[in-house]
Amino acid sequence: MKKANLRNFISILTCILCTSLFAQNGFKNDIKTKSNNTEALGKEFHVSVNGNDGGDGSSSKPFKTIMAAANKAMPGDIITVHGGTYRERVTPPRGGESNTKRIVYRAASGEKVIITGSEIVKGWTLVSNNVWKVTLPNSFFDKFNPYEDLIHGDWFTPDGRDSKNKAIVLPATMTRKHHTGAVYLNGHWLNEAAHWSDLFSDTNSKPVWSCNVTLDNTTIWAQFPGINPNEQNVEINVRQTVFTPEKTGMNYITVSGFDMRNAATPWAPPSAGQIGIISAYWNKGWIIENNEVSYSKCAGIALGKYGDKFDNTNDGGAADPYTDCVLRAIKDGWSKDKVGSHIVRNNHIHHCEQVGIVGSLGCAFSTITGNEIHDIHVERLYSGWEQAGIKFHGAVDVTISNNHIYRCGFLGLWLDWMCQGVQVTGNLLHDNRGDGSLEMQHGPMLLANNLFLSAKGFDVASQGIAFVHNIIAGNISYYVNDGRRVTPVLVPHSTAIASFYPSDSDDNGDSGDGRFYNNLFIGGGNLNRVDKMGAVSFLGGNVYTKGTLACKLEVNPLLDTGFDTNMKIVEKKDGWYLSLSEKENWKNKENRKVITTAFLGKAKVSGCAYENADGSPLIVNKDYLGKKRNEKDPFPGPFETPVNGEIKVWSK
Repeated sequence: MKKANLRNFISILTCILCTSLFAQNGFKNDIKTKSNNTEALGKEFHVSVNGNDGGDGSSSKPFKTIMAAANKAMPGDIITVHGGTYRERVTPPRGGESNTKRIVYRAASGEKVIITGSEIVKGWTLVSNNVWKVTLPNSFFDKFNPYEDLIHGDWFTPDGRDSKNKAIVLPATMTRKHHTGAVYLNGHWLNEAAHWSDLFSDTNSKPVWSCNVTLDNTTIWAQFPGINPNEQNVEINVRQTVFTPEKTGMNYITVSGFDMRNAATPWAPPSAGQIGIISAYWNKGWIIENNEVSYSKCAGIALGKYGDKFDNTNDGGAADPYTDCVLRAIKDGWSKDKVGSHIVRNNHIHHCEQVGIVGSLGCAFSTITGNEIHDIHVERLYSGWEQAGIKFHGAVDVTISNNHIYRCGFLGLWLDWMCQGVQVTGNLLHDNRGDGSLEMQHGPMLLANNLFLSAKGFDVASQGIAFVHNIIAGNISYYVNDGRRVTPVLVPHSTAIASFYPSDSDDNGDSGDGRFYNNLFIGGGNLNRVDKMGAVSFLGGNVYTKGTLACKLEVNPLLDTGFDTNMKIVEKKDGWYLSLSEKENWKNKENRKVITTAFLGKAKVSGCAYENADGSPLIVNKDYLGKKRNEKDPFPGPFETPVNGEIKVWSK
């Protein structure tokens, strides 16, 4: 069972596993659940757009808002939200007590539930040609106005727009800023104009909007070519987030089955409090599953750091400012007992302009699986160093498996600083500007059975990375990082710091010590940069086809550089298919080994073994499709059976 086919099975079991054996066909107001010979009493609260917050939350007297139910729910309770659109921010006032005594927020089975950070706006008046405007009192936005809130922070680049000064008077020649607000026409957003004059231009790649905030009012101008916006669905951001607690320590919450969209989220660097459309804000044990998360101005799902007085003060030219954040976080309770261990599965995440899933430290010990992530940072109105389908810092012992990541305007996967023990397995990446970056890692880290199909592969400024049984279509570019940076090395399976590693650009000491076994290199999948690194890498069993370059360190590589695999990735109604040609006799050319903990050895800098998060030995004895590998001589690449034609690699 693979990819989305597995999702349906998981969805059926989800509530059973996470709320102590409750029945899928509905709840009663008093629910008895059993787990580990203990009994927990829980209530079910109902929410309906036709309800009343003065009700009791029963099926006959449902609440009108999700927050009314959240204020009542206690550990072990379930909140069932019925179909409709809810224009509110959900701020859980409390969490559950354990993995078997959660607070569960779920969409009613088979019903479409939208929670949005936007409001419908009417009253637009025509200004000129296709430009319309609307003026709203600032009270419309309550305490948060996205049209004076600017995107800014550590490692953010405004790309020529002023990101700090909040001018009220806007001359016609003034360069615009990046606001967290947005304007949506029939569900899809317009771009914010770079200059005032762009509003009146008909050469924009897509319609644009602009804004101005005075002491009393907010005015928004927008292009609506050929239509009257008062006759269409036009919405604007009014809330920073859709589902985020205001306090840390809101643990063991499940959020399942919602369509969450349209939030004025802030820039989410690793050194600041990270807020997405939905945020497990420095909490433990959340389950975020089967949701659609879309149209975030910055981050979609956030599993990251808390905020403090040091937010966005770390990009001042210091050699290793993030290390200070880590040290403070450890003092503030960063440990497996208190933070992380989330499950993010089977979500559809798209149209987020910074990152699909972000996490700094708070993502540790989590599992990210079965998610479809696409159209991330595609407008490219701003830039920086935090944009990716998934961007993690401090992702200790995280599993990233069976995800589909594509059409990302910067990187598909970016693992940065202390992702010790990460396993990246069975993922499909394609049509990204680059499939990934592995930065400031000291290992061990395993990437196995993945389809890395983008024209640009991975930038690697790390040690102790093992690439095993992957298809690699883009260049693996090893490079040396800034020699001034000092990064922590952790005790295995822990957040405790064992030592600090001073990278040294003079001896190429912060890159290398890689392992490349049984991979299939196609297209521009070159490995020759590995030869230039100071720390010796280990290679064997790889196949190099047309257009690829091998590493000189590999003894007797299988060079089939005249053979074209003719790789293509194609979307069809029922899923995504890979078209590929492989040779059966690749198996007979070299006696390959099944890759295990013992075979991979230990990462040079950390001294840690390549093993599972629980300390057990790992073994790569199954392929991308879950088929058992030949233990005596496994076939190279992610498929144990050679492919000649089309094979489904992702089901819808």
